[in-house]
Amino acid sequence: MAGSTLASPSAEPVSGPAPTSAATSPGRETWKRFRRHKLAMASSFVLGTMILGVIIGPWIWPVPINEIDFSAQLQTPSWKHPFGTDDLGQDLLARMIYGGRISLAVGLAAMVVATFVGILIGAIAGMSRGYVDNFLMWVTDLFLSLPQLPLLLLVIYFFREQLKAVFGVEGGVFILIVVVIGGLKWMPVARLVRAQFMSLREKEFVEAARAHGATKFRQMVHHILPNAIGPVIVAATIEVSSAIIAESTLSFLGLGFPPDIPTWGRLLFDAKDHLDSAPHWALFPGAAIFLTVLSINFIGDGLRDALDPRRVI
Repeated sequence: MAGSTLASPSAEPVSGPAPTSAATSPGRETWKRFRRHKLAMASSFVLGTMILGVIIGPWIWPVPINEIDFSAQLQTPSWKHPFGTDDLGQDLLARMIYGGRISLAVGLAAMVVATFVGILIGAIAGMSRGYVDNFLMWVTDLFLSLPQLPLLLLVIYFFREQLKAVFGVEGGVFILIVVVIGGLKWMPVARLVRAQFMSLREKEFVEAARAHGATKFRQMVHHILPNAIGPVIVAATIEVSSAIIAESTLSFLGLGFPPDIPTWGRLLFDAKDHLDSAPHWALFPGAAIFLTVLSINFIGDGLRDALDPRRVI
């Protein structure tokens, strides 16, 4: 019969490729937005190359950083010394590689300290009302009003000898610089996190968690912070470049690492008296600081655009 030959639409086999979901994961959408930022992609390549260079550089260019050769004083770049030499005949490429490790490590470690303190204070202020919020913001404004460079110099001058005695010269100076720079760079992060928490704490999903008995700590960690992490990541990238500049400034002023421990800022400080006779001595560390800071800032711009949910791919 005609009726018996008709098959149910639900029983027909599906032909062709399986349908795919139009929605993509948030991580993939973020990566697509980031890839569209050409300067951020180029900066990621430049910064990644510099980080890889300072990591594997000692194996590619195994020249001692403190090897003195008075017969090679202030030589210009050559095949034997690609970045030239300083006034003691020390190879500047080897010292640049070693100094890059310290400068980048200081920037990253200080960023971790500043971000942790900023998130902690900003989250508590954003979830609190009344006296707690007012007091924490008063402390934040107080730190913002302090002249940071004189304070950096003062703290390092008074405490570096004590930390050197406990952790050694390199370890003590490193810990002190990281703690001091991170301790004076957390305020923008705290204000940003507070603003994000004050906006998100009134959202429906937080109200639902609160109605189900979630404590304030659980609301902060599991519901609000994951939704506020995007702007914090952007702010953290800016803190890396700010910390690198601060360390370079301290080393340039002679209150950073000692002369036998080169950093990019220390190399600039040592080169200041030879700018006319050996400009290459200052050119390479200055260019490294410039490229690193510029790359990090462009990466921060790319992350800001990529993590903005209002932008369309």
